Amino acid sequence: MHYRDLIDLGRYPIDRPGPDLDERIAVVREALERDGCAVLRGFLTERGVAALAEEAERNAVHAHRNFTRTNAYFTGDDPGLPVSHPKRRFFDRSNAFVPADHFARSGALRTVYDAPGFDAFVRDCLQEDAFFRYADPLADAIVNVAEEGPGFPWHFDTNNFTVTLAIQNAEDGGAFEYVPGIRDAGGNENFDEVGRVLDGVSDRVRTLHLQPGDLQLFRGRYSLHRVAPLSGPRPRYVAILSYVDKPGMVATPERAKQLYGRVLPIHFERAGQRSDTLLD
Repeated sequence: MHYRDLIDLGRYPIDRPGPDLDERIAVVREALERDGCAVLRGFLTERGVAALAEEAERNAVHAHRNFTRTNAYFTGDDPGLPVSHPKRRFFDRSNAFVPADHFARSGALRTVYDAPGFDAFVRDCLQEDAFFRYADPLADAIVNVAEEGPGFPWHFDTNNFTVTLAIQNAEDGGAFEYVPGIRDAGGNENFDEVGRVLDGVSDRVRTLHLQPGDLQLFRGRYSLHRVAPLSGPRPRYVAILSYVDKPGMVATPERAKQLYGRVLPIHFERAGQRSDTLLD
């Protein structure tokens, strides 16, 4: 398997720096500035979509399914706050994740992730100087499996920069909804606006309908987002490739346990190594 067979290099020449690639990067930057999110339609070839779908289907058996209730911050309840506070608002979650260590280096997902120029392309699109792959061995390149149910409720990401590849859509539902830049790295959580989103009365919510093969760039650390409820027997598969602004960062032990069903020594060793003071 070769990255040239999986990525549409005619439309997105990530391995050949030059005017054509610069033009693509300029379009992505404009979208990120305008919408807080950018979608590169048809980033994968038909063969690429098929290969990633087969790999996701084969590994779905390894997905950690923990259908519990969670708040937007993946924290426990705080009885010292009013019941209406976002930290005390818990919603059903029906998502599952296949941890990164189930995807072989020679497989389709890793082949795309490790393609020459891929990291540089993402970094240039995001215009980030401090830009590193997520060092979490369970979470740098994963597949989200969303089956019929309430979806993945409103939340923030641990990692600063999230890159997703749409692989397969559900029969119905599963749209990506988000509110760009609702909080910032300075520690402003903006609880009032978060509360309006949770109440369903915010006018800042945007909706995306991704198609298999689309690449999405998103600042999930600062933008509240969710996967809307899904229906039908076909699962939704989305690959998630994560980047951060500080080397060596991993998930907290609490989040690793929630999302992947396991906690490794590295999660305890590097707990708290963040560049901001936001709630996880």
